[in-house]
Amino acid sequence: MLIGLDPALSPDLLRALSAMGHGDVIAIVDANFPAEACARRLLRADGLSASRMLQAVLSVMPLDHMSDPAAFSMAVVGDPEAVPEAVADFQSVIDATADTPSRIDPIERFAFYEKARNAFAIL
Repeated sequence: MLIGLDPALSPDLLRALSAMGHGDVIAIVDANFPAEACARRLLRADGLSASRMLQAVLSVMPLDHMSDPAAFSMAVVGDPEAVPEAVADFQSVIDATADTPSRIDPIERFAFYEKARNAFAIL
């Protein structure tokens, strides 16, 4: 029996996180993302926000600072400098929770989709 784990971490998610290595990516997306169509491994977290899941993941897993960027988001189409509320919330979670906080870098929409398709898992 494990103690001290965030209850948002399902057994399937813990298994995926423990199998990941340097350079592996987990894409934490919202309900509007076409995850079923894109995922190699899809891990559902119904009823929990993406920010809540990011907090849970960062409670057991460090950001990979050997990857550049260590954290990324989809840039706003037509306004790549904009910071949506959800991304600002993610940045707050990273700043408060990550072992070594990192800036979230926005990437172009289709580049984001490609990274998600190639991710170890989509949550």
